[in-house]
Amino acid sequence: MDRRDLQALSKARLTEAKALLKLGLNDGAYYLAGYAVECALKACIAKGSQRHEFPDKQRANASYSHNLRDLVRVAGLDAHLERGTQDARFRENWRIAQEWSEESRYKKNSREAAGALVAAISDRRHGVIAWLKQCW
Repeated sequence: MDRRDLQALSKARLTEAKALLKLGLNDGAYYLAGYAVECALKACIAKGSQRHEFPDKQRANASYSHNLRDLVRVAGLDAHLERGTQDARFRENWRIAQEWSEESRYKKNSREAAGALVAAISDRRHGVIAWLKQCW
């Protein structure tokens, strides 16, 4: 799997999340929306890899996380995130997005929670995916 595959997966998971939300399938919408962000972050990590590079073991292992905050660190986006959070709307969208975890697959999510997450990541100007596209 390469960076382009991860970019495509991010877009697909967001499209699926929106479709599930329209159908009232809130749990699946919430879960897949978070994976859209995870895939986008992993695309950023992949971009930072050099062709024919032997990967650093710690970085490689840390890349397999599902924790969005940890993936920001692995991708080296801490400073970029700090600049992004100067925008109040983005800051709120990031706050909503970082509450997601892979454990959400075991939880019930309200339409409001799923809708808020999908909106937070898909906002074209202040959303998390728009922010990540600058780095992937």
